[in-house]
Amino acid sequence: MDIKLAQCFIAVDDHDKALAFYRDALGLEVRNDVGFQDMRWVTLGSPSQPDVDIVLEPPLADPNAAAADRQAVADLMARGLLRAVNFRTEDCDATFERIRAAGAEVLQEPMDQHYGVRDCAFRDPAGNTVRFSQPRR
Repeated sequence: MDIKLAQCFIAVDDHDKALAFYRDALGLEVRNDVGFQDMRWVTLGSPSQPDVDIVLEPPLADPNAAAADRQAVADLMARGLLRAVNFRTEDCDATFERIRAAGAEVLQEPMDQHYGVRDCAFRDPAGNTVRFSQPRR
């Protein structure tokens, strides 16, 4: 069996702020931008991985969701507990400097981890953790 990742979803509460982070700071390309009712989905991806999509989606993509559910998701998102995404990079330190220079909120400066990577972490504008790792050789 051959299984490959096709898409992952990241909840964002402001797509324009998220685009400034994912497109402008990280360098991902916009592949699609779709709206439906009061919702929006923006698909991005790395030019080096044309078959993997990252979809920026509404925090609760259900127009019929109860107000209490919407509030619960908003609370989790505000605390940075809703989603996380990990990227691999060839140069963790250079990636860190480029993203920090773009004004992203730093969660962790580059450091060597005991499990074999050097990594760093940021918070995106919606509060999601975004981590970048470089395999140590």
